[in-house]
Amino acid sequence: MIPEEDLGPSWLRGYGDIEADIRQMREFANKLEAEVRKNYAPHLSYIADDMSVPIPPPCAAFGELVDFLRAHQDIQQRSTNEVYHLANHTGGLATAAGAISEQYADADAFARARVSDVERALRTAQADQPPAAPVPPDATGPGPEVLK
Repeated sequence: MIPEEDLGPSWLRGYGDIEADIRQMREFANKLEAEVRKNYAPHLSYIADDMSVPIPPPCAAFGELVDFLRAHQDIQQRSTNEVYHLANHTGGLATAAGAISEQYADADAFARARVSDVERALRTAQADQPPAAPVPPDATGPGPEVLK
C-alpha cells in the first residue's frame, strides 16, 4: 500500500509514475554542481562590480529623476541578490539530487522514493549551502545622494 502523501493530487493520479534512473540522477547532480562551480560562480564578482558603479547624484529639484534612481537602486540590489542566490539554490538542487541518488542507489528498479525523502533532501541541501560569494552591501537604504 502506497502512503497517501506519495500518491500525489487526485487529478494527477491517472497519469502514472515518474521514473528516474538513479545513476543518471547522480550524473545530473555532478554535472549541475560542476556547471555552477566552473561557469557561473567565477563571474559573480564581475556582476557585483558592474552593479555597484556609483551614479552621479541628481538635482533635488528633479523629483522624477530622484524617484527613478531610488527605484533603480532597489531593483539593482534585488537583481544582484537573485544572481548570487541562484548559485546557492542550484547547488542545493544538485546536492539534493545526489542525496536521493545515494539513498536509493542500492534499491531495486521498482523502489519508490517517498515525497518526504525528496522534500527532506531539498530542505537539508538548502540549509547546508554556503553562500557562493558575499552578497553586495544592501543599497536599499536612504537612496542616492541628492544635490541641493
